[in-house]
Amino acid sequence: MCGRYNLIATKTQLMAHFCLQRLPNYQPDYNIPPGQKIIAIVRLEDGSNKAVNLHWGLIPAWSKDREIASHTFNAKSETLTEKPSFRSAYQHRRCLIPATGFFEWQATKSGKQPYHIHLPEQALFAFAGLWEHWEHQQETVYSCTIITTAANDKIAPVHDRMPVIIKPDFYNRWLDRTNTAVKIADFLSDDGYQSMQLIPVSARVNNPLHNDSDCLLEFSGKN
Repeated sequence: MCGRYNLIATKTQLMAHFCLQRLPNYQPDYNIPPGQKIIAIVRLEDGSNKAVNLHWGLIPAWSKDREIASHTFNAKSETLTEKPSFRSAYQHRRCLIPATGFFEWQATKSGKQPYHIHLPEQALFAFAGLWEHWEHQQETVYSCTIITTAANDKIAPVHDRMPVIIKPDFYNRWLDRTNTAVKIADFLSDDGYQSMQLIPVSARVNNPLHNDSDCLLEFSGKN
């Protein structure tokens, strides 16, 4: 699964990496949990990319209420074409979710040890995401989910699932609104984890209210 990540790139870095003209209301975030608004990159009809704020926890258009969002912040790649919650979005509403790292917890005899998983120098990358538009009475919500897959050999010692990462060479293909026959296996075959580093970090990150650089401090053996 992917239940916590961070985005601490500068505004300039984000705009250049994702070919954006504007990036409104951006603040770096060290500890992002589901249930809040996050930055996602979507493709407009004119072919340009746009950064938008989406609720992390997908609400399908047919849902009667927002409660489902607490269970849909991740979508399994293996069942995207089967699950009603994700099937339509997978065909028509794909997005990129920028990140500079994410957290997973390894079960140990002394408790769960958090790991920060990131590229060298906290470089930007992108999760594969889906987005939805939900309306009910007078309420409108734009929401999203992060796609996950079975962990590879690098991540498996920490957790059995990992988020799908789209490499920059495949951004356009993933976002292409005209391509409704996307095969997730085509993106999984290119390993976005080749240069990833797994660093044990302080238990401070366990609390989603903690949002500072101390969340990324390497584990000292004393927490």
